[in-house]
Amino acid sequence: MSDAQQRIDELVKNNEVLLFMKGSASFPMCGFSGRAIQILKACGVDPKALKTVNVLEDDGVRQGIKEYSNWPTIPQLYVRGEFVGGSDIMMEMYESGELQQMLATPSN
Repeated sequence: MSDAQQRIDELVKNNEVLLFMKGSASFPMCGFSGRAIQILKACGVDPKALKTVNVLEDDGVRQGIKEYSNWPTIPQLYVRGEFVGGSDIMMEMYESGELQQMLATPSN
């Protein structure tokens, strides 16, 4: 496992709600990342509980996350170590109520 893969793995395992995105929660740098943040806010995710990783700051992470999840696009949401998907999947899950349920379920 490369250094970037190890860092990604540690981030995924050690953060309840983790979003790999372009930019930051307060300053998203692409529309999809901005939409992902809005969806999480609409679900009532406490901004302090949300960990974001700006993939534009680290090319190893930017490429590595795509391999880690076997998912070609960013943003990518992880909840309690489980890959959820990108902004389109987040939107579908939000509209069905599934995302709110997933985020509200306390970890064991």
